[in-house]
Amino acid sequence: MNQSFTLMVRFLFASIDLLIMNMTFLMIKIYLLHTPVISNEEQYIYLWIIINVEWLACCGLYRLYNQQFPDNFDRFIRHSLHTYSLFLVMTLVYLYFSRQLVISRVFVISFLFAFPICLLVTRITYLLSVRHLRLKGYLVKRVMIIGYNEIGKKLAAYFERNDMRMQVVGFCEEETKVQELSHYPILNTLVNAIQTSKELRITEIYSTILPEQDKRVYELMHLADQACIRFRLVPDLALFVNQPMHVNYLSGLPVLSPRTEPLEDLANRLKKRSLDIIFSILVIVFLLSWLLPLLALAIWIDSRGPIFFVQKRSGLNNKPFNCIKFRSMHVNHDANNKQATRNDERFTRVGRFIRKTNLDEFPQFLNVIKGEMSIVGPRPHMLKHTEDYSAIIRKYMVRQFIKPGITGWAQINGHRGETHKLEDMEVRVDHDLWYMENWNFLLDSKIIFLTAYNVIKGEKNAY
Repeated sequence: MNQSFTLMVRFLFASIDLLIMNMTFLMIKIYLLHTPVISNEEQYIYLWIIINVEWLACCGLYRLYNQQFPDNFDRFIRHSLHTYSLFLVMTLVYLYFSRQLVISRVFVISFLFAFPICLLVTRITYLLSVRHLRLKGYLVKRVMIIGYNEIGKKLAAYFERNDMRMQVVGFCEEETKVQELSHYPILNTLVNAIQTSKELRITEIYSTILPEQDKRVYELMHLADQACIRFRLVPDLALFVNQPMHVNYLSGLPVLSPRTEPLEDLANRLKKRSLDIIFSILVIVFLLSWLLPLLALAIWIDSRGPIFFVQKRSGLNNKPFNCIKFRSMHVNHDANNKQATRNDERFTRVGRFIRKTNLDEFPQFLNVIKGEMSIVGPRPHMLKHTEDYSAIIRKYMVRQFIKPGITGWAQINGHRGETHKLEDMEVRVDHDLWYMENWNFLLDSKIIFLTAYNVIKGEKNAY
C-alpha cells in the first residue's frame, strides 16, 4: 500500500467520521423536532459548532488519523475509543459550565449514544472490506523470510497478528539448520531464494541473516533489486544487548531504550495535564470547598496542632516537594522516619477516620494544580524511604521519571499501606513501572474510577 493511498484512506476516514457525527446530530434533531423538547434553535447551533471543534481537537490530540490503522486495526479501535472518551468529557463539561438548560437531555443522551455506535459500524465495515480485498489478493504483500530462527519466527508471528497486508509465504533456510516442524513451509535454500521468490510472486524478502554472518546475502540483495523485489534486513539486537530493548529512530539513526515511556510524548503529557487540571478544579470547587472547613474544625477540636501535615517527599526526577495532607496523627518527632502502621498510637480519633476514607489525601489536589503531582502516578515516598529503598531495589528510582500521584496502579491492585517486607515494596515498584510503560488516557480514567469504587467499598489496607 503506497503512501498516497494510505493518505487517501486516512482522509476518507476523517471525512466519513465528521460526516457521520453531523448527520447523527441532524437526524436526531429532525426526529425530535416533532416533539416539544426542541425549544431554542440558537442553543443547538452553538452546540453543533462546539462539538465539531471538540471532535477535531480530540482527533488532533490523539493523532487518530495519523495512526497506521490499515496495518493495525486493533490500535485504531483503541485510539477511536480514547478519542471519543475525551470528546464525551469535553462535551459534558461544556454543557455543565455553559448552563445550556434549554437543550434537551433526551437529545444529548441520544446523540452521545448514537455517535459511537455509528463510529463502530464504520470501523467494522472497514475491517470486513479489507479482509475481502485480502481474499481477492488486493492490498497484500507476499513475504518470504530468510533464516528459520527465533527472529524469523517472531517476525512471522508479528505479521500474522498485526499486519493484515503481509502474507508470509514461507522461509528459506538450509535443510541442516531446520530441526523442527515449522508453522510455514521451508521453501528452499538461500542459494535459490530469488528464483523461488519469482516463482511464488514474492514482493518482499526479510532476511534475519546479516551479510556479516553469510556473505551470500550481499548477492541476494543485488539479485532481489534486479528482480524488483524489495529486500530488508532484520538484525538480532540480542547479539549486542542481553535484555529487551525498544527501538526509536532519530533522523534514521536507531536508538535503543530499555523501556517505552508514553509520557515522553508532549501530546500525551498535555492530555494527562488537562485531565489533572479539570478533575482537580472540580474536586476543589465541589468537594474541598465545603469539606475543608468541616475537617479543619474536627481536626482542631480533636487534637492540638496544625490542620495540615506538610512533608517533604520525592517528586518528579527525585526533586523534593511539599506534599500536603490533612493531619491524621498527633504531632510527633517520627513523622519523617517512621511509616504508619495499622494500630499506630500516633493516630488521632479523627485521623483514623480520614485515613480509612482517604480524606486525608484530598489537599494533594492542590499539589496537582501546582504541577508537583498528578492524579494518577506512583505514590510519593518520604525522602528517607527513597534513600533506603533506592539502595536495595535496582529499578526503584525509575518510578521518579514521572510525577507522583494521589492514587496509582499499585494502589488499586491492593498494594498500599504498610510494607512489612522488601518484597512488598518490590511489587509496588513493578506496578509503578508497568503503569509508566503502559500509560494511556483510558488507563488513568480506569484507575480514578476504581479508586473511587474502592473508597466506597472499603479497603482492608486502608489505615
